[in-house]
Amino acid sequence: MAQTTKTKRLLPGFRLTMGFSILYLSLIVLIPLAALAAKSASLPAGMWWETVTAPRILASYKLSLMTSFFAAAANLFIGLLLAWVLVRYRFPGRRIIDGLIDLPFALPTAVAGIALTTIYAPNGWIGRLLAPLGVKIAYSPLGITLALVFIGLPFVVRTVQPVLQDLEADMEEAAVMLGAYRRKIFFRVILPELVPAMLTGFALAFARGIGEYGSVVFISGNMPMKTEIAPLLIITKLEQYEYGQAAAIAVVLLLISFLLLLVINLLQRRAGRRLHAA
Repeated sequence: MAQTTKTKRLLPGFRLTMGFSILYLSLIVLIPLAALAAKSASLPAGMWWETVTAPRILASYKLSLMTSFFAAAANLFIGLLLAWVLVRYRFPGRRIIDGLIDLPFALPTAVAGIALTTIYAPNGWIGRLLAPLGVKIAYSPLGITLALVFIGLPFVVRTVQPVLQDLEADMEEAAVMLGAYRRKIFFRVILPELVPAMLTGFALAFARGIGEYGSVVFISGNMPMKTEIAPLLIITKLEQYEYGQAAAIAVVLLLISFLLLLVINLLQRRAGRRLHAA
């Protein structure tokens, strides 16, 4: 009986689809990552450690992680606000704004980088207004963060928006009837439901920012030890035919990203468990 019940729960073609999924995952993800690690391991241990701990490399890691984190944090707030407006309000042009959210997905990253540099450079439309105030956006970490906010915003909006749409209004109406204020309803009733989706959006935006190259390389200025990102150093090593060193830098960046995403996923699971327990 137990075996029959277990068989009925399986979808038709389970073995075929599972085999195809494993094959696809191996060809697209696991084998390339294994080849990257193998190429990195071809370096002597001393050279490998010297490569990944060079001051210039460490500065690029710090810049990439710092700007990605702040950009993802900014997108967490901006994305929640945009998702709230698009779901809870009806106004002229709402569908147009909803479509523009996905523009960074379709727009080539190099085009985005050139456009942002043109606008925020010291002689750009906005940059020339901020320059007398001593605010420098282009060719600074602030400019890198701005570019990462641009490319990471859709991840937060598109993960939070469906959850907002599926939220039942009964809980909010019950809270209102019990005399709760709007602020208390948001923080006690709505926000806990959104936390797992917000963490997912944050993780996706953060991961995308760490590996972003096209939209950042133009606005960063690429000044060593100041505005040089880790993906640029990987490209530089490849252009110099130093494939082992490029692989070593990429492996460290991959490990850092994996560990940070693992921590975020654990926090997301914990938040989901608390929500279901409540």
